[in-house]
Amino acid sequence: MLVDISGRKAAELASQRLAAIVESSDDAILSKDVNGIIMSWNQGAERVFGYREDEVIGKPVTILIPQDRQDEEPRILARIRQGERIDHYETVRQRKDGSLIDVSLSVSPIADADGKVVGASKIARDISDRRRAEEQKDLLLHEMNHRVKNLFALAGGLVNLSARGALSVQDLVSDLQGKFLALARAHSLTLATAETDFHQIATLHALIAEVTEPYCGDEASGPRIIVVGDDFSLGRSAITNIALLLHEFATNALKYGALAEPTGQVVVECSGEGDTFRMIWREDGVGQRGVDSSQEGFGSRLARATIGALGGSFSREFTNHGLEIKVTLPQAKIRE
Repeated sequence: MLVDISGRKAAELASQRLAAIVESSDDAILSKDVNGIIMSWNQGAERVFGYREDEVIGKPVTILIPQDRQDEEPRILARIRQGERIDHYETVRQRKDGSLIDVSLSVSPIADADGKVVGASKIARDISDRRRAEEQKDLLLHEMNHRVKNLFALAGGLVNLSARGALSVQDLVSDLQGKFLALARAHSLTLATAETDFHQIATLHALIAEVTEPYCGDEASGPRIIVVGDDFSLGRSAITNIALLLHEFATNALKYGALAEPTGQVVVECSGEGDTFRMIWREDGVGQRGVDSSQEGFGSRLARATIGALGGSFSREFTNHGLEIKVTLPQAKIRE
């Protein structure tokens, strides 16, 4: 008697192929029963969540869910029992070490031969990099909008600054051309990545002078921006970040602070102590004019984000003498 088992062989081959795909996937793929108990666990799940297979089999899937999101699992299980599929549900899950991870979940019901739902398969994709990219994009778009608005305010401030000492229209035009060209050079520094740009501005004092030059005005009565203290060699990444900070500080000084006054001055003090670099931007006699004390502006938030990326700290306060901005960074970071 001969029995045709080609169908069974084909099913076994398909099952083996599916198992190989699941095991080699970079995504976390696991299965659970209708009570949320983990039944299977692939290598991708170990990479994403940090648990070995023997550590999670037979455990509730809630070990992967942060405490403040525990209510999600009962809702997911209720939908699965009704035979529903959940596609690309973005949420947060917790690794073995306690750290949180952004994931996109797809959950499908598993039915037995009679069509009864007996469990669920779950695919969790790590979307942390995508989330970070989206946040960075939003920050850059917000910064672009902020800078475009600032450019109009800055142009008006530079016109007023030049008009104070211009004896003729030609003098005004010539002075403004010089200031806007210097501003363009300063702007290019904030985006500089080429090796030639890096070698042109290699120290902190030189960078401060280049970025703040358009804001100095007529220095016949004395320098408007004074730099004191230690000088430091800068790395290419640090040049970009510090130039952004200086541009923000100088723009605000021209709109609201010391540089808005004909004789106002800014003192920038640079120092190093141990492994720490510190820069203090002081504007004597400047109060909270033009600043809403109840709400931090985008410039301050941008400064915090920029300094935070370098592992440093930022503070901005109005003392009895005026405005004082403190920036503290690891010296190793300013050389990167």
